Amino acid sequence: MFVGGVVVVAALIVFILVLPIISNNGSVRYADINEHFKYGSIGGEKANGIPYWIWKVLPVVFADKLPGEGYTSLGFIQEPGQDLPIGFSKSKIGFERVAQNCATCHAGSLRETPDSQPQIITTMPSNTVNLGAYIQFLSDIAIDERFNARELMPQIEAIGAKLNPLEKLVYRFFAIPQTRDALLLQRSKFAFMDDQSEYGPGRVDTFTGYKTRQFNFPIEKLSKDELNGIADFPIIWQQRPRQGMQLHWDGNNDSIDERNNSAALALVTPTTIDFDAIHRVKDWLLDLPAPRYPYSIDEELAAVGKPIFENTCASCHAFGGSGVGKVVPIEEIGTDPGRLDSYTYETLSNQNTLFTDVSYRGVDRRFQHFRKTNGYANMPLDGVWLRAPYLHNGSVPTLRDLLEAPEKRPKVFYRGYDVFDQKNVGFVSNVASEGNKQYFKFDTTLPGNSNSGHLYGTDFSSEDKEALVEYMKKL
Repeated sequence: MFVGGVVVVAALIVFILVLPIISNNGSVRYADINEHFKYGSIGGEKANGIPYWIWKVLPVVFADKLPGEGYTSLGFIQEPGQDLPIGFSKSKIGFERVAQNCATCHAGSLRETPDSQPQIITTMPSNTVNLGAYIQFLSDIAIDERFNARELMPQIEAIGAKLNPLEKLVYRFFAIPQTRDALLLQRSKFAFMDDQSEYGPGRVDTFTGYKTRQFNFPIEKLSKDELNGIADFPIIWQQRPRQGMQLHWDGNNDSIDERNNSAALALVTPTTIDFDAIHRVKDWLLDLPAPRYPYSIDEELAAVGKPIFENTCASCHAFGGSGVGKVVPIEEIGTDPGRLDSYTYETLSNQNTLFTDVSYRGVDRRFQHFRKTNGYANMPLDGVWLRAPYLHNGSVPTLRDLLEAPEKRPKVFYRGYDVFDQKNVGFVSNVASEGNKQYFKFDTTLPGNSNSGHLYGTDFSSEDKEALVEYMKKL
């Protein structure tokens, strides 16, 4: 009888210890769609989520690998009272894991003056996030000899982890070594970054990581032209009127669903993508209007600029225009060809192999709308005031600068500063640092960074340029 009682008690203890490990709460969801967009899961935890306590302790153990304190030094936005920065989700898959979501690239920060509190705006391009630097941080720590249980476990406990004995064993002998192995593999897949210009805040190479991670393209066989495809994060509001337009910077797909699923594959795999989460966000974005310009507008000057826009810009950049959502050949538009060249026919043919056995609500999810194009697509300019810097590669800091001939546009400027330039429309771009924060120096002479092309409006008078910029604040 006594022995039986001991067995029962022992079994109960084991169950209590094991339960936190085997339990699974699936993808985390939030009732409020804006909160869900910022912190909800799209399935990345299952594919490549980093164990929560490891992710939390990395900036502590490897503080010397960061430009400042914590993940915010890489431009991620930390809201008061939130455990994770915007763009990160946490779900329990065996144990708690952290992954990224859509808000990584599509939530930004805005200040009226250096003394103003930042306003967080979701669905705008992430103007402060340096995703390239985050990838580089994870690559650097993967080969650091301090990445081991002996170094990490005491620090994990020091920052407040309350792990039971079994969880400690799992972290020590499984989670930490497996995470390091995964980051070493990721490092090898992103080795092409050594041959690229730095991304800087608000930019990413859309397709090269796609090729090496999804398709295992050998890095040494990627052409030089393919490696210059770094581009700005786009806006994602008001998607319904964009249905059927040629999407992505180069217009290589006209399906919103395929464009969304393709973007998600930067963070998940075809077998772990959470289609319910992706479609919930899509439904929210269909009719979400662009944020309105929050500062004063000279209405008389804007009235002068309105017909200038309607007569010279609207056909390519206003909903209903004859050229909106259509590709302009690279020979005509004249902008940097890097992003266009990075999407190759080989990439296209491999994309057709994805989602071959995946359906959602009975619909085949295979890519069927991707095409190789010969230029860049005209975009509607709703909310254009929030899209700086301009051109597909973010090589022109303000709208006013875009109306100058390329040789008169800034050759060097700074990205990542979130104070708004109300006169020129864009973010202040001549501030190299603020306090301990250093901003990213963008050099337009580097591969993929050219500010050439898009000569439309460059021959206007100064008065007409000022009026046009004033009107475009209202779009």
